[in-house]
Amino acid sequence: MTKNIAIPESGKPFKNRATYCVGTGKMGLALQEEYQQHLEMVQEKINFKYIRGHGLFCDDVGIYREIEVDDETQITYNFTYLDKIVDSYLEKDIKPFLELGFMPEQLKTGEETIFWWQGNVSPPSSYQKWADLITAVLEHLTKRYGRKEVVTWPIEVWNEPNIGFWAGSMEEYFKLYDFAAEAIKKVDSDLQVGGPSICGVETEKWLRAFFEHCIEHDSPLDFITRHCYTANKPTRKGHYTYHSLRKPTVMIEELKETREIMDDYELTEGMPLHITEFNSSYSPQCPVHDTAFQAAYIARILSEAGEYADSYSYWTFSDVFEEQDIPHSVFHGGFGLVAWNSIKKPIFYTFEFFSRAGDELLYRDDHLLVTKKDDSYVIIGWNWDNPAEEKTAEEKSYKLELPSLGQQAVIVKKEAGKDITDPLQTWSNLGKPSYLNEKEKQLLQAAAEPKQTDSKLEAEQESYEVKLNIPLNQLCMLEILPVEDQTDQHPGFDKQEFYGLE
Repeated sequence: MTKNIAIPESGKPFKNRATYCVGTGKMGLALQEEYQQHLEMVQEKINFKYIRGHGLFCDDVGIYREIEVDDETQITYNFTYLDKIVDSYLEKDIKPFLELGFMPEQLKTGEETIFWWQGNVSPPSSYQKWADLITAVLEHLTKRYGRKEVVTWPIEVWNEPNIGFWAGSMEEYFKLYDFAAEAIKKVDSDLQVGGPSICGVETEKWLRAFFEHCIEHDSPLDFITRHCYTANKPTRKGHYTYHSLRKPTVMIEELKETREIMDDYELTEGMPLHITEFNSSYSPQCPVHDTAFQAAYIARILSEAGEYADSYSYWTFSDVFEEQDIPHSVFHGGFGLVAWNSIKKPIFYTFEFFSRAGDELLYRDDHLLVTKKDDSYVIIGWNWDNPAEEKTAEEKSYKLELPSLGQQAVIVKKEAGKDITDPLQTWSNLGKPSYLNEKEKQLLQAAAEPKQTDSKLEAEQESYEVKLNIPLNQLCMLEILPVEDQTDQHPGFDKQEFYGLE
């Protein structure tokens, strides 16, 4: 059934935060060549403002060192790799959203670790040494990059202390936070600090306890962070983790709930809320991340999340990622927008399309977004359907009536998704090679490109009529641009002599 929509001439601000921040694995991965290639690709087309990752204090970045000199222990700080990492970010016009963690080997109190690369999650042996480490890093960054720059970098204390990424108690996390926040403000009171960076378990308990702690102890707090994933419990089979997924609107409801809790406290009411990780599955070995379904599914979240969160950082931009060992294949269910060998996944275009959206919202529903951008329209459509579930979805059809931008316009349509931009299917057709030769690499990179078409649009009674069909597991973007007909500047032009030109 076709849905007829009359689009108004004016709307309301579109709170689009899709390009505010993106995730990476651990910061040390930025020293790899392919990582940098992927980041350059992402920045060229999407241009995220911030990047957030784990492992700032892990030993592969190598900042914290204790050495023996004349039978005395001296603390030294080494910023060689940190500078190289941050330099590479700023060169690509992306700023760090700093996450303070995990515990340096020489500052740990226990052997508890997470991930294949063994990030230590124990409390520090000395909270004062923890605070001094933070002070030293921020003072160095300020000296190297300038105060004006560094005060724009948000600072988050730790990662997911409520689900195994912290070996201490909730109260010990609050102590870790207090020492960190005080150290941050000691360097510069304008530096912004936040937490508690929780995910999924006992959300309300943790948020309320954290807010009440900050109120009672007058702890600095400038923004709130949490994470959102929409997957149900996993099933593990060999290399892969499989999930059923809840509806994408589950994340929207979680954001509403978080805002309601924040609004119960004068301290946090109206405070910035940053979702510093989100995705469908929380496993870097879940095939859904590589699919056309993912592109349409995540589009629904991007269309509305900005109404409740000041940012939502997709986890992650690249499959150069090592939480569950080194990736075993070009397509392995990795989190990234870009797969190994610089192959764009369909989800890449979800973010590219939303990066092009206008700042005025004219219409929105579960499958369509209509925005105004200067003197043009940007329309984004999506239609997800999980083939593992009972068939309930169908092709979405629209007939839009839009106020004209002039007598003539051009409509440029880009499409991505199933059977159009589907390198995963091409990889399967090639026999699922684990390691690509040059020919296979070129085929997959070509298969990852979107389809682009355009057509002439003429106003009838001061409006345009646009028909749009969105097949299952496809994503599209339509840009409508006004056109000035300059045919009279081409003497002798005869359309009939151009062999089929319309």
